[in-house]
Amino acid sequence: MPGAWGSRAQRARTHFAILGEYDRSSGAEPIQVKSIAKAITHPSWNANTMNNDITLVKLASPAQLGARVSPVCLATASESLAANPTCITTGWGRTSGTASGGAVRLQQVALPLVMVSQCQQYWGSRITSSMICAGGAGASSCQGDSGGPLVYLKGGAWTLIGIVSWGTSNCNVQTPAMYGRVSAFRTWIDSVLASN
Repeated sequence: MPGAWGSRAQRARTHFAILGEYDRSSGAEPIQVKSIAKAITHPSWNANTMNNDITLVKLASPAQLGARVSPVCLATASESLAANPTCITTGWGRTSGTASGGAVRLQQVALPLVMVSQCQQYWGSRITSSMICAGGAGASSCQGDSGGPLVYLKGGAWTLIGIVSWGTSNCNVQTPAMYGRVSAFRTWIDSVLASN
């Protein structure tokens, strides 16, 4: 049974953005703790179908960019992916379907993109144009990774094409997981950034 891997019930002011962290057990990392001024969820987000699964977060103060904190390029509204790009996802989520809690150190895995037609063999009509499918080849995102990135290398820069959204409740590594399709949200993202 598919399951959502995150919750939006919390209010922005009760959360913080932690920038530059790798090892959650370390107190020695030069992290930045940023208050969240505003969280803006897509107006057509559907909690039942997980369609339009994206929330933008505005920090209360600017991030200090450097070796540990850097921006990522956003996929364009007409992003054209080369055949079978290798994508990378990262997160502190569960490392297996039976593990309790999340990883202590940031995990990274390479995933293949999965064509919509192939993904529909697993998920049927749940797949929409605001979703992109990846994995199913021995690795997967899992609970606790939600909101994390799915990126690929384009012209020497990392480009964000997906946002970890949902998948099997047991994090089956042979079943593709779903990511919010950044290109489908780009016009909305640009309009929110322009007015905030």
